[in-house]
Amino acid sequence: MKVLLVLTACVLVASCGTSAAPNAAPNAGPNAGPVKMRAEVLAVLPHDSTAFTQGLELDGDRLIEGTGLEGASSVRVVDPKTAEVRRKVDLPSPMFGEGVTVAGSKIWQLTWRDGVAFQRDKQTLAEVRRVPYSGEGWGVCLDGQRLVMSDGSDKLAFRDPETFDQVGEVRVRSAGEPVTLLNELECTPDGVYANVWKTDTIVRIDPASGNVTATVDLTGLLPREDRADDAVLNGIAAVRGTGEFLVTGKLWPKMFRVKFVTAS
Repeated sequence: MKVLLVLTACVLVASCGTSAAPNAAPNAGPNAGPVKMRAEVLAVLPHDSTAFTQGLELDGDRLIEGTGLEGASSVRVVDPKTAEVRRKVDLPSPMFGEGVTVAGSKIWQLTWRDGVAFQRDKQTLAEVRRVPYSGEGWGVCLDGQRLVMSDGSDKLAFRDPETFDQVGEVRVRSAGEPVTLLNELECTPDGVYANVWKTDTIVRIDPASGNVTATVDLTGLLPREDRADDAVLNGIAAVRGTGEFLVTGKLWPKMFRVKFVTAS
C-alpha cells in the first residue's frame, strides 16, 4: 500500500463455485473456497495520473476521492466522466491521507500512521473535527449502520459513524486461511469489497463471518508495463443500483467502469 513499506502478500486459496451468480449474497462456509470472478469492462474513463488514490466513493454524480503521499495528500470532489476536480482540500503536511467514505452529511477521511481521522462536511469538504485512533488507517466504507475500516492486516474493524468509536471487529479468511493487506474498501449489500495491496485482486467479504466469498481477478486491466511499481490497483466505487463499479489505481491515467462476472 505504501511507497516504502515492504510487506509479504498472503496467498489467496480459491476454488470456483459454479452455483453462485455474480454479485450474489455471500453464502460460503468458513472452509469453502470463494467464487472466482473477473471484471467485464463497460467503459474507460479518464483519471488524474497525479492522484495517488487511497479512497474512492460515488456520492450521486460526484466522485469522492482521497489521495496520499506526504505533502500531496488531499480529499477531492471529482466529475467521474471527465476527471475534472470540482473541489479539493489538502491535508496538512506531512500527513499521509488514506481511505474516505460518506456517512450522512459528513465524510470520514483516514490517515496512514498519523492516528487521526478527519470528519468533513460532505458539500464543502471543510474540516468538522479530528478524532484520534490507534494503529494504521488504510480503507474505510459505510455498511449502512457501521463504518468498516482496514489497517493492512487481516482485520476489519467496525466503528460508530458518529463517534468513530470501535464497536467490533472480524478477521478475514479465505478457505480458512488469513487474508492480509486489505486496502481500499467498498461496502455493498453483497458484502465488503477490498483491494488486496500489491495485487490485481479484489476480494468480497461477508462482514458477519469474515469469510471471503469471491475473488475478482483484474489482471491486465492496466498492464504493469504501463505503470510504475507503486502504481497499484486501489480504488473501488459502487455505482448504486446497477451492480457495476468504478475501479482505478494509484497514479493511473484511466478509470474503468466494470461489472464483476463469474470467471469461465
